[in-house]
Amino acid sequence: MTRSLSAAGVSMALAGAFFYGFNISFAALASQAGISGPVLVSYRIVTMMVLAIAAHAMLRTAFHIPKSDRVGVLLIGLTSIGVGVGYLSAVAFIPVTVAAVIFYTFPILIVIATPLIDKRPLTPTMMFVTVLAFIGVVMVVGPAMDALDWRGIALAFVASISAAIQFFAGTRCKSTSLQSKILGVQIVALPFTLAIAMIAGGMKPPTILLNAPMAVALTIGGFMLGFLFQMLALNRIPASAAGLAFCAEPVVAAVTSVLVLDERLGPIGYAGGALVIAAIMLNVIFENRRSTAITKIIPE
Repeated sequence: MTRSLSAAGVSMALAGAFFYGFNISFAALASQAGISGPVLVSYRIVTMMVLAIAAHAMLRTAFHIPKSDRVGVLLIGLTSIGVGVGYLSAVAFIPVTVAAVIFYTFPILIVIATPLIDKRPLTPTMMFVTVLAFIGVVMVVGPAMDALDWRGIALAFVASISAAIQFFAGTRCKSTSLQSKILGVQIVALPFTLAIAMIAGGMKPPTILLNAPMAVALTIGGFMLGFLFQMLALNRIPASAAGLAFCAEPVVAAVTSVLVLDERLGPIGYAGGALVIAAIMLNVIFENRRSTAITKIIPE
């Protein structure tokens, strides 16, 4: 992995984290307008499928997932359901902030699993910056640790484990074009999401999106850009580096909620955000040093 490749990958991961964090507050606005999460996600998936098909048509390429990538694409699709369903269901039993803290243990899970899956040594430096980022996330979301229900905790951990698997799977689909990857993942996710929408109150006609058109557009657009940059990043950097960069997501979400939802973020929250940013910067520095050292040993 060259230095420029690492920098580009981290930049794309940070862009993905920004857009994922950006869209959450607008999803809350859509929910307040009567558009449930499962319904919104269903229309988001359909939109992404249409755009992926249009991209194939414009580029004159055929939908194709090489045999070597099929398990990875399937895992990305299934784990995207695990993340969404686990996260959405967890908040029915525990506070949103607690669910967020549990969910953002996934970068730590990635770092711990990296020696086994990616055959990269677990360095004290990587563990340090990951824990530092996690502490920052806790400070940002400020969990209230009372009234915890084991069901909510379990569901949040399902979402966290799913996210970790998704990042590793994403690094193993490098032979598949971006448009085929996006289309394949949505094909896997759509039937499960529609089923969840039906169970959660029934699928609604497209006209419901007109209840909050701007919020819907920003939610769907933000997620699509987040997913796009996530997939691009995972083609360039290891899951451990990408997962750490995504710790910026709750920081962006917290700041966006202040601007969009008029919520308040205290001094500890801002300090936590600074801690997350510091951890990501440290990781970029250490990764660049490592990449430079490897380049010197094995010239390009």
